[in-house]
Amino acid sequence: MTLLPPRFSTGIPGLDTIFGGGLIEGASYIVQGQPGAGKTILGNQIAFATAAAGKKVLYVTLLAETHDRLFQSLSTLSFFEKNQLGSNIVYVSVFQTLSKEGLGAVVDLLRKETKRQDASLIVFDGLLNARDRAETDLDVKTFVAEVQSQAAFVGCTVLFLTSARVQDDSPEHTMVDGVLELHDELVGVRTVRRLRVRKSRGSAALGGYHQYEIANGGISVFPRIEAAFDTPSVKDEPDPKPLRSGIEGFDDITGGGLPHGSITLLIGPSGCGKTSFGMNFLSAASEKEPGLHFGFYETPERLLLKANALGLDLRAHIERSVVEILWQPLTENLLDKMAYRLLDAVSARGVKRLFIDSFGGFERATVNRTRLVEFFAALTNELRAKGVTTIGTWELRDLFASEVAAPGPEISSLLDNLILMRQVEIRAEYKRVMSVLKIRDQSFQSAPQEVFIDGHGLAIKGPFEPATGISTGLAKPLEA
Repeated sequence: MTLLPPRFSTGIPGLDTIFGGGLIEGASYIVQGQPGAGKTILGNQIAFATAAAGKKVLYVTLLAETHDRLFQSLSTLSFFEKNQLGSNIVYVSVFQTLSKEGLGAVVDLLRKETKRQDASLIVFDGLLNARDRAETDLDVKTFVAEVQSQAAFVGCTVLFLTSARVQDDSPEHTMVDGVLELHDELVGVRTVRRLRVRKSRGSAALGGYHQYEIANGGISVFPRIEAAFDTPSVKDEPDPKPLRSGIEGFDDITGGGLPHGSITLLIGPSGCGKTSFGMNFLSAASEKEPGLHFGFYETPERLLLKANALGLDLRAHIERSVVEILWQPLTENLLDKMAYRLLDAVSARGVKRLFIDSFGGFERATVNRTRLVEFFAALTNELRAKGVTTIGTWELRDLFASEVAAPGPEISSLLDNLILMRQVEIRAEYKRVMSVLKIRDQSFQSAPQEVFIDGHGLAIKGPFEPATGISTGLAKPLEA
C-alpha cells in the first residue's frame, strides 16, 4: 500500500485541486511571475489560511520598504485579519541583514526565527534579491539548500516568491519540489490571468494553464473543467424512463418526453420560441425535480415578466425554492468560472431540470476556441452523471437561410437530442415550426410541428401543413 504524503490546504479556492490535494508538508515551492501577477497576494493568502488553521507562519521579506505599506495593501482583501499579525503570522525583514552581512547571515537569522516561532510555513518574498547578492550559482544552491534543510528538519513548508522567471536548469529549480508560474497576459483587449504548475515532485498535478482572478476575497483559481473532470465525479446511472417536458403536445411526439439525464440542443433564430420552450420546461419543476435557469441575456426580473405573460408563475416556484435563476451578463467572463458556478448550483439544490440560454455564452467567454469540444464534453458528462436533464439553446444568425449553421460536428455529437425551431413564412403569414431531428435511444415523430405561443405558454398543436423549404424559413405549400 502506497502511503500518501501529508498535505495542508492553501486556502485558495481551486489551487488545492490543481496540486492534487494541497501542498505537501515539509516541501519547498517556487512561485514565479512578473510584477502584478499576484505572487505577494498568493503568498499572504496562503499564510493567513495557514494561520486561521492554528499554525504558525514566518513571512520573510527582502523589501526595503516597511511592512506597513504591505499591510495597507492587504487590508483591502477579505482574508486579511489584523489580529493574526504578531501572533500566528510574524513578518520579518532581512533586507538590512542581506545588504550588510550576506546570504549566510540570512540563513542564520531564518534558522533562529523558525525555531523561535515554531513555524509550519515560511514564505520567502524576494528570491530575486537573494540571487542578485549571490556571486555564483553554487552560492544560490547553498542558500536554497540550507533554507530547505532547516525547514524540512522541523516539517516546515517553504514558498519562495520571485519576479524572475526561474529557468528549468537553474539551481533553485532543480532543488525545490514544485514550481508554480503566474501569468498576466493581454489577449485581444482583455487581461487574462493564468497559472501553471511547471514542476510537482512526488505528486500528480493538473497540467496546462488554469485561469485565476484577483478580487476582494483574494485569488480564486478555476481548474480547467476538462482536466478536473476528465471523468465524471459520480457514477453515471442512466434512467430509461422519459421526463415529462411540461410542454403541451411535445411529449406525444417524443415518446413521452426527454430522456432522463440527456442533453438537448434547441437551434433557432431570435424570436422562434427557444426561451419560451425553456421556461415551460422549468414550470414543470417540483421539490423532487428542482429547476435552474442559467442564462446570459435577460435579467431575472425580465425573465419573470416574460414568464408571467406566458401564464407561467415562475416567481412562485422561486419563492418555494423549486426554481433558481442565475444570470451572467455577456461582458467579461471566465469560461471555467461560469462552469463551476453552474455545477455548484446544480449540486447545492440537486437540480434535475436545467435550462441554459445559451451555449453561445460559454463560447463568447473562451480565449482559446480549440478547447471548446473538450470543455463541453466534460461539462455534459458531469451533468448526465448527476442525473440532470439539460436543455440548451444555440442562436442561428439568420432569420431565413438556405443552410442551418449548427455547432461544429464534434460538439453536436456530444448532444443527445437535437431540435430545430423556425419562424416560417407561408401563404403571406409567419408561423412557428418545430422539427425534432434527433432523440437518442427513443422513438419520435420527425414531421415538422406547428408551435403556438400565447397566454397559456408554448404548445405543439400538430403537424405543420405539407410544404417544402420549412427548415429554411421560406416554405412553399405542396400543390394538390
